[in-house]
Amino acid sequence: MLLNWLNVREATELGHSLADHLVPQAALAAAAHGKKVKPVDQKAIEAFLRRVDREARPLQLNLFKRAKLANSFKWRLLENGIEQGRVDELTQMLLLRLSVNGASMVQADGPAAAAPKRSRAGRVDTLLFEAIEYAKKGSRTEAIRCYEELLELDPRHFLARNNLGVALLKAGRYEEAERELRRAIEVKRNYPDALCNLGTLLRSKGFIFESETPLRRALRLSPQHVEARVSLGLTLILAGRLGDAKDSLEKALKMAPRHVDAWIGLAEIAHLEGRFQDAEALLDRALEIDSKAPNAWGARPRFRKMTRSDAGWLEEAEKIAAGDIPPMEEAVLRYAIGKYCDDVKDFPRAFRSYQRANELQKEAAKPYDRRIRTNFVDDLIRVYTREALSRPAPGSSNSERPVFVVGMIRSGTSLVEQIVSSHPDAKGAGELEFWVGVGRKQETTVRRELPSEPLREKWAEAYLRTLRNHSPDALRVVDKSNFNSDYMGIIHSTFPAARFIYVQRDPIDVCLSCYFQQFNTTLAFTMDLSDLAYYYREHRRLVNHWRAVLPPSRFLDVPYAELVVDQEKWTRKILDFIDLPWDARCLDFQETQRPVLTASSWQVRQKMYKSSVGRWRNYEKFIGPLLELAGLEDP
Repeated sequence: MLLNWLNVREATELGHSLADHLVPQAALAAAAHGKKVKPVDQKAIEAFLRRVDREARPLQLNLFKRAKLANSFKWRLLENGIEQGRVDELTQMLLLRLSVNGASMVQADGPAAAAPKRSRAGRVDTLLFEAIEYAKKGSRTEAIRCYEELLELDPRHFLARNNLGVALLKAGRYEEAERELRRAIEVKRNYPDALCNLGTLLRSKGFIFESETPLRRALRLSPQHVEARVSLGLTLILAGRLGDAKDSLEKALKMAPRHVDAWIGLAEIAHLEGRFQDAEALLDRALEIDSKAPNAWGARPRFRKMTRSDAGWLEEAEKIAAGDIPPMEEAVLRYAIGKYCDDVKDFPRAFRSYQRANELQKEAAKPYDRRIRTNFVDDLIRVYTREALSRPAPGSSNSERPVFVVGMIRSGTSLVEQIVSSHPDAKGAGELEFWVGVGRKQETTVRRELPSEPLREKWAEAYLRTLRNHSPDALRVVDKSNFNSDYMGIIHSTFPAARFIYVQRDPIDVCLSCYFQQFNTTLAFTMDLSDLAYYYREHRRLVNHWRAVLPPSRFLDVPYAELVVDQEKWTRKILDFIDLPWDARCLDFQETQRPVLTASSWQVRQKMYKSSVGRWRNYEKFIGPLLELAGLEDP
């Protein structure tokens, strides 16, 4: 049969035929009556692959017709009741078999010299099938072993590379997973699945903005790629682009209405926007589809305060966490169980759950290197002296628009941002990555000397443009990235009129709150109590330096414990400090309607409360390394 004989309609029909041949008629009848379809066994797959070799591969279809055939095959399997994950695996097998560089065709006979090649190809097929079966059962170690053995036989088997990357990702072995996914893309440059998985991996590692590029590339190659569209939506949520995220997730749901992660993503958007009832309803929708989805169960405690009437939630969450699920999904549930137990004041059980969550999280993170942090702080203190910062700064901007709310993570910076953002002349921009990005890209320069005139001018123009994108007319725009605490000298050198509001919180409370929060794996210091104590001391040493070298008119300390006791007094001080007139709306900050893209999204929409002050005393017997910070208060 010649290539031209197969038009698009015929490609679609062949895809349907292959799917119908793969699923026995008995299974079709069962599906028609709403019964669960039995898994496709190895014998059926081997027969299916032989039929593909016999009927489809000789056609040497172009990319478009291969896509049409595979798409019709996929949707027919879904119609026939085969579950989504299995369908994706079978479709991958089909596409690999159809590709020019795929597995060798099965031949009924041939020259004796071809026998070793056929035997090798058969072994590759067997290992691929076994690996997929192991992965399906959650046997990640065995799946990884099969993929590795397969890749020794065929190093350019891009499907195995991709699937190995996914298996390593689910096992929490991020560095190895990234290596395999990038190798899969090297072998097959325009490989949507590998690009999608790489984007998802980068997001899991905390590289939010870097993850968007491979996801968008996957969608350019395959606009109907549901997983890439959902993953892009989840990335956009973390990037703070909630409108774009919602659009991406809703498009995915039009193609796959039962996609659990898409519903969870929409629930997260509702939560960040303060629509808590909507968020719960969307979670319920996800759980109607998959009653044991770890990410859906784990989200519930973040959306509200739990009570003992939620004991059914706890029982089911414990069951799911104890099951055979990937380590990072168990971590999500362990943090959630810890939050439940803390809410109901079962503190020993809460700590045990948080401890388990952090142990799982640490397995996926690079070990925290204290020496690197100390050297970084030493360099900044050496370069950014009072004398150096008091000199004229050519290229700097005299703009007073930027307001920086800084402090340790979980110190109350979101609360202060919400208070200021409630003023009609102010706008909260959330946690901008600008200065952290500057510090990474120009690390050698900023650790050696003050920025040059061209750099100051470039940064000032770019940052003011970023602020305008958030608000073209607000007198003050708040950037509350906690890690701007590291770069106050660089920022002051570029914006000498900018103000810094530093939020102080009891060091044990703030470190314990970090330990109880699931951050991405780049923040490895938050996953160990000793590392947290060390990080806090270095943070305090650097902030004390900034407090000493910056002009007093540019630096305001706001003690969290005093703010929650005398809200109006400290709100007035904050507004006076940034030269804004008094506005009583700042006292009702919880009524301000704006997305809050931090872990404090729920808290800042409650009235001021004092229960977080001295919280660590509930856990005193568990947190030995943090107790060394007792009495270590800022000036």
